[in-house]
Amino acid sequence: MKKILFIEDESALQKTLGEILQQEGYQIISALDGKIGLESANDQKPDLILLDLILPKLHGLEVLKKLMDNPKTKKIPVIVLTNLEDAEGVEKALELGATTYLVKENYSLDEVVDKVKKTLGE
Repeated sequence: MKKILFIEDESALQKTLGEILQQEGYQIISALDGKIGLESANDQKPDLILLDLILPKLHGLEVLKKLMDNPKTKKIPVIVLTNLEDAEGVEKALELGATTYLVKENYSLDEVVDKVKKTLGE
């Protein structure tokens, strides 16, 4: 069973998307802030990370940078899932190593699940 770390401070989205992904056969690890997310990535070695950018304790771009700087976590694909739509943020996230950048309001939950499957090669 593939593990997905979902770093998202919005608990309703965390719960809803987490349940959908579990129904698809994934194990979900939840983190409600950037610091816990980073620790979970190190400890749990997920197959994929869903990362929000606006997070308490540690901004998502900082989490992404630290993930990519760490030999243990740098090969884990990261899908940024956020409400930030500015081109500069998108570019920065992709430069730092994000696999995909999704703006929450532009994607349905089913489309997010499809992106997860595609990223994991399923």
